[in-house]
Amino acid sequence: MIASENFSSDAVRSMLSCDLSNRYTSPAHFYMGTKYIDQIQIETENLAKDVFDADFAEVRPLSGHIADIIILTAFADRGETIMSVDQINGGYPGISEVGYPMVCGLRFVGLPFNKRIFNIDVEKAAFAIKQERPRIVIFGASLILFPHPVRELSKICHDIGSTVVYDGSHVLGLIAGHQFQDPLREGADVLIGSTHKSFFGPQGGIILSNGHMEKCQKIRMQVHPAIVDNAHWNRIAALYVALSESRKFGRRYASQVVRNSKTLACALDDRGFKLLGTELGFTESHQTIVDVTPEEGVRVAQKLENANIIVDVGVRIGTSEETRRGMKENEMEQIAELIARVLISNENPKKVAKDVLKLRKEFNDIGYC
Repeated sequence: MIASENFSSDAVRSMLSCDLSNRYTSPAHFYMGTKYIDQIQIETENLAKDVFDADFAEVRPLSGHIADIIILTAFADRGETIMSVDQINGGYPGISEVGYPMVCGLRFVGLPFNKRIFNIDVEKAAFAIKQERPRIVIFGASLILFPHPVRELSKICHDIGSTVVYDGSHVLGLIAGHQFQDPLREGADVLIGSTHKSFFGPQGGIILSNGHMEKCQKIRMQVHPAIVDNAHWNRIAALYVALSESRKFGRRYASQVVRNSKTLACALDDRGFKLLGTELGFTESHQTIVDVTPEEGVRVAQKLENANIIVDVGVRIGTSEETRRGMKENEMEQIAELIARVLISNENPKKVAKDVLKLRKEFNDIGYC
C-alpha cells in the first residue's frame, strides 16, 4: 500500500522488455535507422497532450525528480528564490533546501502551511509570495490529501513575474482521470510529474504545459543534451500504452481510487486511528495519512510489514494498487480491520498475515487496462 507505487499492466511491462531497451536515438539524428523510435516519442507526446489537454508534452525525463531539475534549471538562476511546501509539512525533499536547490545555488522558502486543514495557508502564502518575490512557485507535495490552492494564488504569482509549477508526481493519475484538480486550467504554467505513482505507467517523468510556448522552448533546451541524453525509449513506448489505458479507463480508475481512500480513512477513524485531514473529510487523493511522530511511524510500518501490509514510515497508506487489483469499498473496510487488528488489538502479526494473504489472493487480475 505504498502511495508512491502502482501496478503496470502486462502490455506496459512488455514494452519495457522489448528491443527498444537496447536502442538510441538523438534529436540531432546522429544515429541512423531511428525513424520508428522517433515516431514513438512523437506519438507518445501527442497522446499525453490529449490525455492532459495540454499544448506541450515532454516525455524524456527519466523521473519526476529529473523533471523538477529541468524546470528549476530552465526558470531560475543561481541566487534566486523558489517557494514550495517544505519537508516538515510533507513537501518533496528533492526541491527543498537539502535537495537540488542547494546544489544549483537557489534559495528555498517554504510556503506557509495550515496543518489543521493540511494544506497551504492561502492568506499567509499570498503575503509571503509578495514579500519574497520568488522566481518559481511550486505547488504539489509528497504528502498530499487535498487540492492545492493554485487558482487562489496563481494570479498573485504571475503579477510579480513568478513561474507557477504544479508538481503532480503523486496525483498525476488522478489529474489524468479528471478527479483531483486541473492545474493547467487553474493557473499553473507547467505541470510535471512521475508516471508511476497514482498514474500506472513505467517509472519515469513527464512535463506538460498549455499556451506558454516561450517557456516550452526553455524546457526543451534544458532537456537535451544538458540533463537527459538516453531517454530509455522502451520506457517511452511503455508510457504510450499507459496513456492509452488512462485515456480509456482513467476516469473510472481515478474516481474509484478516491472512493477507496475515503472509505479506508473513515474505517480507520472508526477504529480509533488518528488521521490527518480530519476536518475536511480525511482525503481527496490516493493517500490516507496516519498522524504519527517519525519514531512512531517506523514502529508502525515495521509492525505492519510483519503482517504483510506494506506502508512507508509516513505513514501514508495508498489505494492505487488495490484499486488496480479490483478492490473497492468493501475491501477497504476489511483492510482497515486488518490494520486495526495489528495496531489497536495488538494481535500477533503473523496470524494477521495469513488473512492478508487470503484477501490478496482473491484479487490477481489487473484492471483498468
